[in-house]
Amino acid sequence: MLRISSLLALSLLASCGPAPLEADLLVYNARIYTVDNAFSQAAAFAVKDGRFLEVGDTEAILARYVAPRQIDADGQTLVPGLIDAHCHFYGLGLNQGVVDLVGTQSFDEVLERVRAFQAHNPSDYLYGRGWDQNDWAVKEFPDKKALDSLFPEIAVALERVDGHALLVNQKALDLGGITATTRVPGGEVVLSGGQPTGILVDSPMDLVMAQWPEPSRADQVNALLAAQAICFENGLTTVNDAGLSQGTIALIDSLQQAGALSIRVYAMVSNSPSNLEHYLARGPIKTDRLNVRAVKVYADGALGSRGAALKRPYTDQAGHYGAMITPAGDLEALAQRIAAAGYQMNTHAIGDSANIAVLRAYTRALAGLDDPRWKIEHAQIVDTADISMFGSKIIPSVQPTHATSDMYWAEERLGPDRMAGAYAYASLLEASGRVALGTDFPVERVDPIQTFYAAVTRQDRVGYPEGGFMPGQVLTREQALKGMTLWAAYSNFEEGEKGSIEAGKWADFTVLSGDLMELPAHSLKDIRIRQTYVAGEQVY
Repeated sequence: MLRISSLLALSLLASCGPAPLEADLLVYNARIYTVDNAFSQAAAFAVKDGRFLEVGDTEAILARYVAPRQIDADGQTLVPGLIDAHCHFYGLGLNQGVVDLVGTQSFDEVLERVRAFQAHNPSDYLYGRGWDQNDWAVKEFPDKKALDSLFPEIAVALERVDGHALLVNQKALDLGGITATTRVPGGEVVLSGGQPTGILVDSPMDLVMAQWPEPSRADQVNALLAAQAICFENGLTTVNDAGLSQGTIALIDSLQQAGALSIRVYAMVSNSPSNLEHYLARGPIKTDRLNVRAVKVYADGALGSRGAALKRPYTDQAGHYGAMITPAGDLEALAQRIAAAGYQMNTHAIGDSANIAVLRAYTRALAGLDDPRWKIEHAQIVDTADISMFGSKIIPSVQPTHATSDMYWAEERLGPDRMAGAYAYASLLEASGRVALGTDFPVERVDPIQTFYAAVTRQDRVGYPEGGFMPGQVLTREQALKGMTLWAAYSNFEEGEKGSIEAGKWADFTVLSGDLMELPAHSLKDIRIRQTYVAGEQVY
């Protein structure tokens, strides 16, 4: 009788309690890394109107809320929606319609893929991307002879994996008006025997590409949608596109407003006179899914194509220093102009000479600004004496898989003494307090899990080298996850709306197949993306 009375009393108390609050989605029984300031864990959350309503334990959330959609996560690991802090989102989409040369093991294999593509997709303009001579037995730039023989009547352009060198045939050289006497500041027309080899490094590439037909609007839309699908499949909810035109940004905005494009885009405006004139006069542009407040600038080229600007010559090419795409004086003037407009300046800098030029320009331009959050993209080879110039105003935006891709040949380019400041992510973090992490896709794979793995192990996918490449520069797991979420959001001025699972922020989150904070290091690379959510809606 006592038991019945007690149950009746509890029932009466419950019926008198507050009515459950309405939510749109409840997720419970999860292992949630919130990545808040305390890096706390939780087990459940409620979502309303696309935002996290409350985060806590399962019993409390289920007792307080009701929702038409409820997900028992069954112990799966959830993290904030992953952010790629440096990539080429639109370029990834366009690449789905060109010759894929990634992973080719020889120039002969490049030619085989190009021939096969043209046979199935005949065109007067044949484009491919992804070759890397450092992956071949003969680690030298190819020349155009075979392309001239195979394709004498059509223009062929094959872009190196880093986007900083182009192999073209004679037809493409003629289109660009390039001869043995062509000289373009910020790059090189490579010659042999006094004649163009077909290799163009950095700035001269534009002479050819300016003659290439623009993709149709349908091609552009399809490219953006294809890139979105790939990113969602890989757990990404925000992408920082490092260099977009006014037209592409407008197209992204229109697709987002129409509901066709759900991914959030932090757009870096390409540094062109027309882009600067248009955007700097208007100030930053912000919607729920688009943020336009940065200018992407190129200080130099890439290390793999020997276009990175170094203080001393390349070890494997006597007398060659690389080249500045944007000279130091122009960087200074540009920095002043961008700062005055309230925009962020994000500058590609690979070599130590380029990095110090950017650091000096930034330091002068930012002297009177309190919280500019300007970024150096890549910060790949920095003189150890210059690392201290990074700080709260200058954030390194780096790509951990570049270190594990380049480690096989980087020392050949730089020599052992310069390696201390190469891919030095832990040192850069110590100087700046934050690092933003990305992939630079399609230069590297669209794979944030590999970004995490490379950051915390300094190894490639097969576990090489044992102990890690320059192991003193590893990031902790907490630092790596912050770099892909909260710190990346901070670098975009968006830490108040994303980057962690906290009440009031957008309900962007990623469900993983394993616990990236607990699994053995060698197992991290095998984690898979189970689900991806943007604003509480499942997109993958």
